[in-house]
Amino acid sequence: MISKEQLEKIAMSEEEYNLVVERLNREPTDVELGMFSALWSEHCGYKHTRPLFQFFPTEGKRVLSKTGEENAGAIDLGDGDVAVFKVESHNHPSAVEPYEGAATGVGGILRDIFAMGMRPIALLDSLRFGDLAQGRTKYLLDGVISGISGYGNCVGVPTVGGEIFFDDSFTGNPLVNVMCVGTGKKDDLISATAEGLENPLILVGSDTGRDGIHGATFASVDLSEDSVSDRPAVQVGNPFMEKLLMEACVELAQQHKEWIVGLQDLGAAGLTSSALEAAERGRCGVEIDIAKVPQRESKMTGYEIMLSESQERMLVIAKKEHEQNVIDHFKKWELSANVVGKVINGENVIIKNEDEILADSKINIITDAPTYNLLDKEHLNDYPFSDPNMPVIDDLKDPNQALVEMLSLPNLSSKQFAFQQYDHQVQNNTIIKPGFGAAIIRVPGTDKALAMTTDCNPRKVQIDPYTGSQIAVAEAARNLVAVGAKPLALTDCLNFGNPDNDVVAFQLVNSVKGIADAANILDTPVISGNASLYNETINGSIAPTPVIGMVGLIENISKKLVRKISNNKKLLLLGSELNQDFSSLAGSEYYYSKTKSHSGVISIDMQFEKKIQDCVLNLFAKGLVSNAQDIADGGLLIAIAELCMNYSVGFTAQDVDLSGRLDATFFGEKESRLLICTDEENINAIFDYAKQLSVPCEEIGTFHNDKHEKKLIFGPVDIKLSELNIAHEKTF
Repeated sequence: MISKEQLEKIAMSEEEYNLVVERLNREPTDVELGMFSALWSEHCGYKHTRPLFQFFPTEGKRVLSKTGEENAGAIDLGDGDVAVFKVESHNHPSAVEPYEGAATGVGGILRDIFAMGMRPIALLDSLRFGDLAQGRTKYLLDGVISGISGYGNCVGVPTVGGEIFFDDSFTGNPLVNVMCVGTGKKDDLISATAEGLENPLILVGSDTGRDGIHGATFASVDLSEDSVSDRPAVQVGNPFMEKLLMEACVELAQQHKEWIVGLQDLGAAGLTSSALEAAERGRCGVEIDIAKVPQRESKMTGYEIMLSESQERMLVIAKKEHEQNVIDHFKKWELSANVVGKVINGENVIIKNEDEILADSKINIITDAPTYNLLDKEHLNDYPFSDPNMPVIDDLKDPNQALVEMLSLPNLSSKQFAFQQYDHQVQNNTIIKPGFGAAIIRVPGTDKALAMTTDCNPRKVQIDPYTGSQIAVAEAARNLVAVGAKPLALTDCLNFGNPDNDVVAFQLVNSVKGIADAANILDTPVISGNASLYNETINGSIAPTPVIGMVGLIENISKKLVRKISNNKKLLLLGSELNQDFSSLAGSEYYYSKTKSHSGVISIDMQFEKKIQDCVLNLFAKGLVSNAQDIADGGLLIAIAELCMNYSVGFTAQDVDLSGRLDATFFGEKESRLLICTDEENINAIFDYAKQLSVPCEEIGTFHNDKHEKKLIFGPVDIKLSELNIAHEKTF
């Protein structure tokens, strides 16, 4: 009988082990137990989240893939063009070894894209860190940024956007989520499927080592003070090998697709997950001989070989008659390619070492991880982060100073220190670079462009998991709409604490339902995603962080975008009245900076949000709007300041009513609002159209782009643009 200590090492409960024995009708071999533990880990098996995925809308007229059955989600861009994208986490590895953890997170998400035969064209990173006053937080921040830039720059894919958010709950457990977008032709899409009797399994790329063993299970347990000893569970990447692998796989899809049946990357659980999941999709059996797996370390066991997460490896399921063609193709790219197994009759996986059988089991009893239904945790009598009573704070005494202080807060300050380390122009398709809202990338060889963004405010999700998650979806879509792109679909990364905790379970269930309901209303199906649970520190769970990655389409880039604000452009507020009451400060960066409190009630009307977004897109289509800016973290005045700084323009508000609370009006974070820039002759047409839709619209001021000293003037606020820039840049 296996010991409790052995089970803890592989993150398997005694009940789960007994289920393994029951399914096999015998004790498992060492290799079988390793395979079960890896595919039954939270990271691979989605034991707590899979029952919740039923709520997600996953279909749409543009959706080409079935969610959860391919490496990434695919959407139809028309004219035979396709975009694929996905976001994934590498949180636990980055907490232990930030450079390699983040770097291999980039490598893994890249392989998810080119495993489908598509060329990666953009990376985005969504990062969360703890208390900046702590030295380890700075170490983690520097290491993660260096890892992302070091890998992405070398492999030649631009990092064009993302977000960096700081909150004390992430101290010791940073979140490193990486999103990749790829494009190609519909005819070149490749499935991650194995089928065809005697078709060879060809392992391509790096030799197999001991790095990353138990990586999937390591990502499925709480971090502890001893986690630094788990460095072997952190993989080591080689971006130059990845570059060769990417080019070889894309060329294979574009020129020699008839040679292969399927293509699968080796990520979490390595050869185990890639082979078994591909075989399950093809409803066939597979046989693997570990003696044929190239190894870079001596005396590796079958257990180690099957669970190794060594990077830069792909599994090609080739057609038998083209086996040598495939091997020669990869050798042309100076990549090792070795037949390690084959497709067999039946539904079993057989692992052997030459003539010795190490494992022989039905595939579906390994891939079908047990699930734990959290739906009975949807309601919680005493949710500790819900407090509708907001302690009243004094209104602004010095608006200029308040704006300067806000712009220097870690969550609102410039992230150029990170962006400047990324090569965001490689491939020469980047139209909007990091730091200017949603990024925009040309679809190579077309007039189309893709806008892309990641978004989530964990503090709002913590206050109200359902509403906060809806807000994350709405803000992601609003980022795209602000650059004239129609949102098409989303990918999500569910970063939560230990689901055995009732509070975390409550957060997770309600967050999924919030995402699902918002996605339904905005018509942005969930086409891919990832879950990262057990994100815990010695102080408890992280703030719930369901990161939303979203992609939108601009049909003709030459007609949509103006990347400057000229003199005398008018600024209009769309979506609400200018004056806001105290309640709009709930969940805001301003209120948290003053009180460190999560109190208050947040809200969003998703039907109205949809109306606002459609309104802005139609105004772009009518040629009535040249630029737009969503109002989100920091509120109205921060959004105006960002426009001024990004476009190097001054702004003067007209004589507007500021009779309400100034702090709420300037820094409140009421949802469903955008700023739009237009010429004076268009204002009446915009007012008329907004009135037809019953959308509030108000002119609030004028931009000036002359040679005189530029200022932001808004009621009692009168400050030089140079002072705003200094405040915005000084924190990092």
